Amino acid sequence: MQGKTLKTLLALFAFTMTFSAMATVKEAPEGEGKKDTKTEIKEYIDHHLQDSHDFNLFSYTGDDGEKHHVGFPLPVIIWDDGLHTFMSSEFHHGEEVVESNGNYYTLYHSKIYRTDASGTLNYDPEHPDHPTNARPLDFSITKSVVMMIVTGILLLLLFRGLASSYRKNEGIASGIGRFFEPIVIYIRDDIAIANIGEEKYKRYMPFLLTIFFFIWFLNMFGLTPLGVNVTGNIAVTTALAILVFLLTNFTGTKDYWKHIFDPLGDGMPWIGKIFIYIILVPIEILGMFIKPFALLIRLYANMTAGHVVLMSLIGLIFIFKSWIGGPLSFGLSFAISLIEVLVALLQAYIFTMLAALYFGFASESHDHAEEHEGEVSHL
Repeated sequence: MQGKTLKTLLALFAFTMTFSAMATVKEAPEGEGKKDTKTEIKEYIDHHLQDSHDFNLFSYTGDDGEKHHVGFPLPVIIWDDGLHTFMSSEFHHGEEVVESNGNYYTLYHSKIYRTDASGTLNYDPEHPDHPTNARPLDFSITKSVVMMIVTGILLLLLFRGLASSYRKNEGIASGIGRFFEPIVIYIRDDIAIANIGEEKYKRYMPFLLTIFFFIWFLNMFGLTPLGVNVTGNIAVTTALAILVFLLTNFTGTKDYWKHIFDPLGDGMPWIGKIFIYIILVPIEILGMFIKPFALLIRLYANMTAGHVVLMSLIGLIFIFKSWIGGPLSFGLSFAISLIEVLVALLQAYIFTMLAALYFGFASESHDHAEEHEGEVSHL
């Protein structure tokens, strides 16, 4: 019975997500300015992958031929010779120019540019889609920022409730905590302790738990009808990777740094090692930056690719327009949506696992390394 219920919930989830994406793909009205279906689908995919200054749930073309947006505006906060604040609704989805303290701004492809009163944008001759107008420093509360705040509040309430149930029930979780408790124990035993060690894993556990659930929840929100692609934003994945980089290097032991700048140890005189170190040390230093770079690219590329594939398959329904192509595209979209649910969890796991592995390298002491060497020699 539970298996049937789970299948029903998964089917309902995938159908809802697919229907929400389908609802945004509408053909342009007949007449002048009608876009090709493929071009319109590409624009919707590009729009979905970008961040936005308003929380647009979906849009549709009315009988009057005009496009209507359903959602709510967000505050725009920019710095351009002073602080400028206003609501994103003043842009009217990029159709209007906003005047603030004598300056004029327009919204183009989710980016704010300074213009004149007419809203004219100057373009690079070699890159017609790239305006050359000055861009102010943008500190706006965008759609991605809203979802990160919501996820942060959700995590705070979740773990606060889980900790409270532990205190009340003498170490036994209750309610929804029973679902998350095995995940917390798995991260502790099979990720933190296995890669960092029992002596030092506790100092990294708050970060590992936070980063795992933070990425997982954001990935899952990206699969809902809200249409938020936070982890598909390279700025977000870069910030997460920078946190791992800083925590790794600021908590690194002297043996960690010695391994980077003196990887061969004391077994060879410096005169003999200097020629080897000309190549080896720069590679070790470069590896410090390659590791977090691999983290951000892996998460960004996998989540972005999943959204592109899913929306492309949905777009095929409007290209085929047949009883064979439509159901086939819908079936593939349904299958990919189920796979994306697993990918959302898998990417959170991989990011957390690699972060713990880097922490283990940084916190390993010389004595601990000798113990491992002794175990290997004994075997």
